[in-house]
Amino acid sequence: MNPFIYKEHALHCENVALAEIAARVGTPCYVYSASTIVENYHAYDEAFGDIPHMVCYAMKANSNLAVLRLLAKAGAGFDIVSGGELFRVLKAGGDPSKIVFSGVGKTAPEIDEALAAGIFSFNCESEPELALIDALAHRRGVKARIAVRVNPDVDADTHHYISTGSLEHKFGIALAEAEKVYERARQHANLVLEGVSCHIGSKLMDSAPLLEAADLVLALIERLRAKGFDIQHVDLGGGLGVAYEPEEVTPAIRDYVRQLHAKVQGRSLRVMVEPGRSIVAASGVLLAKTLYRKKTGGKEFVIVDAAMNDLIRPALYSAYHEILPVRARGAATLRADVVGPVCETGDFIARDRDLPELLPGDVLAVCTAGAYGFVQSSTYNARRRAAEVLVEGSEWRVVRTRETYDDLIRGEEAL
Repeated sequence: MNPFIYKEHALHCENVALAEIAARVGTPCYVYSASTIVENYHAYDEAFGDIPHMVCYAMKANSNLAVLRLLAKAGAGFDIVSGGELFRVLKAGGDPSKIVFSGVGKTAPEIDEALAAGIFSFNCESEPELALIDALAHRRGVKARIAVRVNPDVDADTHHYISTGSLEHKFGIALAEAEKVYERARQHANLVLEGVSCHIGSKLMDSAPLLEAADLVLALIERLRAKGFDIQHVDLGGGLGVAYEPEEVTPAIRDYVRQLHAKVQGRSLRVMVEPGRSIVAASGVLLAKTLYRKKTGGKEFVIVDAAMNDLIRPALYSAYHEILPVRARGAATLRADVVGPVCETGDFIARDRDLPELLPGDVLAVCTAGAYGFVQSSTYNARRRAAEVLVEGSEWRVVRTRETYDDLIRGEEAL
């Protein structure tokens, strides 16, 4: 269900007019639909049915504490990639026994913090990492549950910056080497070699590569079990895409999970997935106000108060985001670039886009911005980071206040 619909020519999030939020909170501002986030989580959770499973939200997509609290209350686990993300999950009330720690460069302090918290498992990406976790677990007198992340060399058919499943990428251990790595890891007395993990990339518009990778990982598990490894869980990662353009078609969450269900049924495995984008992307918009209209030669620009520091995906990935007026007005259109105030030619939200007629003061909603929006924002050009708002039905509240100028210089000292 799309939470952003027009009612009497005014764009709403659930039952709240976005114009009201823009007027009271200011722009730029991120707005999230709580019901969409929870519904997408339940779509994963319920489709697994009676198979033991854990849906671990990949919080790098959106780590606002209110979003994490919503998901924790719904029963979600969490996929983290840093000590800071562990801190956030615990602050939001997340259950440490439902946390998996992924990432290729975990530091000793981060691993130690995770051991102290009692997380469920580490997804390990190298043999030196296995040795470090073993040593730190020994120091604490605990056993650390481990899943080795394998790289199945499956083409994810996505942007090369977010593809992770090829042997040319930094992630995981080659599938052909995995059994030898597990054999050597048996020497580590403080590791419990209980899982296998895999993640091949993000924003996949076709589930076929994900299912191909699952087949390869499940075959590996059968070989490991034949060698005496007591593999109890498989972590099949995330990566399911969302429709950024209106005509795009993506696999439905429930349909994808049912396909996984069919593959793992009867294997005595706890199945874990790590969705991020597919849970939160469609829940969010970035509100921006039109500042100026400008023509240069035959080119027209709509200059808004949101910039690449607020939403970097168009500049970083050439990503498309649909743009809607918060107040619908007539049928007149223009063709223009939507750009921000940052002093970079790469500071754009859309290029050569057909848009409704816009005037200074009009507010735009940049759609599908709930994932990799605020979390990738910065204070470049000494711009304050945006506010964040969560809508629940007819109620809304600010869940992150807009930064102040004092926030920009916190921790600095003029010598």
